[in-house]
Formats: sequence, structure tokens, C-alpha cells
Amino acid sequence: MSTQNTMRVITQDVLGGPEVLKEAEVERPVPKPNEVLVRVRAAGVNPTDWKHRATGGFLGEPPFVLGWDVSGVVEAVGIGVAAFAPGDEVFGMLPYPFGHGSHAEYVVAPVRALTRKPAGVDHTQAGALPLVSLTAWQALTEHADLQPGQRVLIHAAAGGVGHVAVQVAKARGAYVIGTATAGKHEFLRGIGVDETIDYRETDVTEAVKDVDVVLDTIGGDNALRSLRVLRPGGVLVSILPVGSDDLYQEAERLGVRALRMLVDADRGGMEAVAGLVEAGKLRATIAGTFPLAEAAEAHALGDTGRTTGKLVLLND
Repeated sequence: MSTQNTMRVITQDVLGGPEVLKEAEVERPVPKPNEVLVRVRAAGVNPTDWKHRATGGFLGEPPFVLGWDVSGVVEAVGIGVAAFAPGDEVFGMLPYPFGHGSHAEYVVAPVRALTRKPAGVDHTQAGALPLVSLTAWQALTEHADLQPGQRVLIHAAAGGVGHVAVQVAKARGAYVIGTATAGKHEFLRGIGVDETIDYRETDVTEAVKDVDVVLDTIGGDNALRSLRVLRPGGVLVSILPVGSDDLYQEAERLGVRALRMLVDADRGGMEAVAGLVEAGKLRATIAGTFPLAEAAEAHALGDTGRTTGKLVLLND
């Protein structure tokens, strides 16, 4: 049990499977100028978490505490913080990739990474949204400039980013084509997908043409092949930031654009997300919730690659 000056965290000493995750007690951080200390009530678990757990990714060698999503209550504020006060309910994404650490009882965050939690949703819902919502928002609105009436193809549309991107695209007035296994098509139609494609049975590049925007959540050959479905001048945005330059060369040959992106912490984007939530246009599907101490179980479920929606860790 943590004391007034300590906190529980989920950490790891080595890279590997979910079993490397362990609970530890560490010193509670103190917010610096323009930082807030948040008592974490809920924190999403994303594919980037289990990838970093297994490979180190951008973070290198452990020990480290994962987690970029956070929803909770402001416990203390640093010098110069005017936007929030202790007791305020907030949510947001810690700066990616080096601001990690929300899989803990408390986390320090830059004030501009957070915004007020919409009153109409609980912390579980708010804790599921930030990373996937910011990714979808930045990909579709900032990088693709998605406009009403345009056609967008969203790969893995039932996944964490995918199912949120569907809702962002529909809120923008787009026609949405989503790929998923057949068993998830009813779910996709329920969140607004106009046209569903079973990628196991259908060659997407043959079934889809004249798309304005492709959101690639898979990478590799999938991104390269998806360039063929774009209309001239269309754009593919991949949320997998690393890959072959063949993607750009093929895009230029076809007269389309290709971009690779990393999500970026941004209060303006979080406020846009909060606005969609408050308007009833955006909601995360929760695939499962776990107490903080059972983070390994959440990672094991995530590792299967079969979840629909988001996994969330909860603190009492």
C-alpha cells in the first residue's frame, strides 16, 4: 500500500511478454512549473504499450513505466499553472513517446497535454480515448484535411484507433469504408461505417476505388498496396511512422500523397475530442477493464490482436 509520499506503478526490468510486468512502489513525483500532478483514475492500454514492453521501442532498455492515456483528478499544480486547480477532473495524452508513465497511481503531466474531462462520461471512457482519438483527429483533420462528402478507407476499423477514426470521419461528414473480419461488420455498421469489407475474403485494392483518404493502421505492404485505391491527388496517412521509402516513391508515381505520422500531445486536439464526446458523436468501445495490479492480463489480451475497442486500467 502506498504512503503519502509514494505510489504504486507497473514497471519492468527486462523486455519480454506480459509476465515481465510487475507492481512496484516508487516516490511520488512533484509537479514542476507548468506541470500538474494527476491522481490517475483510468489509463488506456494501447498497442504501443505492448510493443514497447516487448521491444523497448523509442524508450530503449527498461526499467520504465508505460502508459500515455490518462483520466483523473488534479492532485497538485506546479508554479504558473492557471488552467487547473486541485480537484479538477482532466484527461489527455502524455507527450508521445517520452512522456510515458500513466500506468501508475499518479503521474505528472505538462499542463497543455490535458483538458477538462467531459462531465457526461466516466473516467473509464475518458481514459480510453486520448491516444487513439488524437491519432485519428490529427491523421484525418490535420494531415488529410478530410472534408464533408469525401470517401475515406479505414483499415482495421474495429480496432482502437480504427473505431474512433470511423466516428471522427462521420462527424466530418465523410463516407466511410471500413475493413475488418466478417464477425465485426455488425459492430462497424453500428458506429456508422457505410461500407464494410472482409479483408480475409476480399482484395481491398480490387473492391475499392476513387477514395479521397486512406487511414493505414497496419503498415508494411498494406500501406503500399492501399495507394492504388486513391483517386488522383488523394492522400494515405499511415500511423506507422517507420518503413521503406518505396511508399513515397510509389505514391509519387501514382499521383497521390503518402504521409507517416506519430501522434503528438496537443490541448487543441484534446478539446476537439472533448467537443465530439460532449456532442454525442464520439465514444470508445471498451474491450475490457482491469485493476492496475492486473496490467499483465490486459497486455496478454492485447497481444492476441483480437480485441474490439480499448483496454483500460483502473485505479480505485
